[in-house]
Amino acid sequence: MTDYHREGEGISSAGVQELQLKSIKGKNFVWINIDNPTPSILNSLLEMYHFHHLDVEDCISKTQLPKIDEYKDYLFIILHFPRYLKEKKFSIPSQVGIFLGRDFLVTVHSGELKPINRIFQNCKKDEEAHDEYMGCSPTFLLYEIVHALIENIMLMLRRVISEIEEIEDKVFDEKTDAVREVTELRHNIANIRRVVSSLRVVVHDLEKMIHKFSNGDIGVYFSDLSDYIDKAWAILEECKETIEIYKDTDFIISSDRTNKILALLTIVFTLSIPATILGTFFGMNVNVPGGTGNPWTFMGPYTTFWVIVIVSILPVFLMYIVFKRLRWL
Repeated sequence: MTDYHREGEGISSAGVQELQLKSIKGKNFVWINIDNPTPSILNSLLEMYHFHHLDVEDCISKTQLPKIDEYKDYLFIILHFPRYLKEKKFSIPSQVGIFLGRDFLVTVHSGELKPINRIFQNCKKDEEAHDEYMGCSPTFLLYEIVHALIENIMLMLRRVISEIEEIEDKVFDEKTDAVREVTELRHNIANIRRVVSSLRVVVHDLEKMIHKFSNGDIGVYFSDLSDYIDKAWAILEECKETIEIYKDTDFIISSDRTNKILALLTIVFTLSIPATILGTFFGMNVNVPGGTGNPWTFMGPYTTFWVIVIVSILPVFLMYIVFKRLRWL
């Protein structure tokens, strides 16, 4: 476990400077966005706000579950959001730790959640954006950040829907195999569902607990977040149902194609049995009627050959008639 600074040990100047670079002052509060946490900056954070050291450690732990811990002066929130890996074609969870107080908002993450950094940079460079995001309260800024992250999820879901539409023709085409595409898409949908499922619970809980740290009627905004994440979950459920149908359909079509091939090969083998048996007899090194030692000649020098051909073809016709009547063909 990381040994973070305790009160009274002093703060490194490097940590203070780094913390200042990652801070933006608003009208009534300050936002600290730590997108590359280091021991020095976390020690400075602990000294400045006296957060529980276990909460700070949770921010950089990869095994934390989404949660909300309520303290007297602040809320500590762990949220997971999906991040798509293009090279692997599936999503993985990316974590952000949030400290929310009446006059501060601290976000700690690895820099993989681009909407957070985008809002932070806009607030630093654009005065209008600064007034929009930083002119109200830390709870409203938290709403804007979470809303942007959920909006990013919706963009990912639009890509998923587009991929589902693209593989539809492949799935229902008997000549094309879509197993790989369906499997990759199922994997991605399952990963996003795991993240969104836990995120829904935390967002709904946050809606109930946020009033303590806001003077205004912020509950309406977080109610909107709850509706937004529920909408994302409903879309995910539809995608899951659709891709499961595609999986079953692809399996049925593939099985039917395989069965048709096996049936054709079986028919060909069955119809070749008479010729195989006759060929075996006449190919043995023994005397048989019409063989090389005593050939038939009543139809000319090739009488034996034609007799073998005719005798081989007749059973084929008989079997074909029987198979038709039995509806095997």
